[in-house]
Amino acid sequence: MKRTHIIVKGMVQGVCFRYYTQIQAQKLGLYGWVRNRYDGSVEILAEGDSASIEKLKEWSKSGPPQADVTDLILEDMAYTGEFNSFEVTH
Repeated sequence: MKRTHIIVKGMVQGVCFRYYTQIQAQKLGLYGWVRNRYDGSVEILAEGDSASIEKLKEWSKSGPPQADVTDLILEDMAYTGEFNSFEVTH
């Protein structure tokens, strides 16, 4: 099991990035949250099996159709098991 923290930069707010991230994470069986940041980026904290985490990272490079991702900041962390769902937070 793995935990990752992702900051997605570019045109990622106002394009349903959080909603699509939640759907993608739920399909992959991941737990955690996604939220907008004040600087215009989107932040994701996700936990789950390593293969699913890697798929979420790969998906985050482009995101939903209207998004224009210019950069990802990735940080792998120790798994904690603290989540029981994947939610959009504020």
